[in-house]
Amino acid sequence: MTLTNENQPYVLANTNNHVLWLSMNRPKERNPLSSAMLRALYTHISKASENDDIRVIVITGEGGVFSAGHDLKEMSGRKENCEPDNEKRVKAVLDDCTQLMMSLIKSPKAIIACVQGTASAAGCQLVSMCDLAVTQDKAKFCAPGVNIGTFCTTPLVGIGRNMHRKHAMEIALTGDMFSAEDALRFGLVNKVVTIEDLISETEMLANKIAKKSAVGIHSGKLAFYQQIEESIENAYISASHAMLQAMLSDECEEGVSAFFDKRAPQWQGL
Repeated sequence: MTLTNENQPYVLANTNNHVLWLSMNRPKERNPLSSAMLRALYTHISKASENDDIRVIVITGEGGVFSAGHDLKEMSGRKENCEPDNEKRVKAVLDDCTQLMMSLIKSPKAIIACVQGTASAAGCQLVSMCDLAVTQDKAKFCAPGVNIGTFCTTPLVGIGRNMHRKHAMEIALTGDMFSAEDALRFGLVNKVVTIEDLISETEMLANKIAKKSAVGIHSGKLAFYQQIEESIENAYISASHAMLQAMLSDECEEGVSAFFDKRAPQWQGL
């Protein structure tokens, strides 16, 4: 069951054409990645990952902000009546965040961030951990921990794997906002579009991917994230093994047959 607050779900979910849309639903609070929001997103991602009918997952937010990052009231040591439990509470939030972020890259589904507004700190981290990202041209991004006496160390895990370390350290050391065009130039997002075209462009991308082989995407995504962390020699070994298994699969046989028969392939489920 989706976690709720004041009878409103933290995450709105809608499925269309094998694409699951998840929208963070705390617009008045700027869609913070509170422990409740993190757990709600994780629950949806986990269930979708086991659902053969879903091929692609899109994550977006309600209102004008994608996500402002962690809830500072929950994360800081100033929460009333909880001083002895500060460390335990903050660690629990960070653990929930890590669980969600890892679920994104471990999911067999392609996951797209649809960024309709500002993505700050852990919100920017969420964008970085999705497989793809489409953003509207007025959106802003930042890693502002340094502005409040801390540092965006966990957001940089994902951000630093998307962009050159000089860019990652610049945004972390200054805490400055950067534009959608800079996000594209840095490698954080794939496409920048107008707000009017954001949903349609994201749908077009998601629907295109949803028509591909779910088996191929699952094995290929797993192999990509495995080899990217390895030495180039080991990466070729693991990638070659994955490629061998894929080329010998029934799914590949169907794809090749469809190509020569000039027909649409009939893909299997996972």
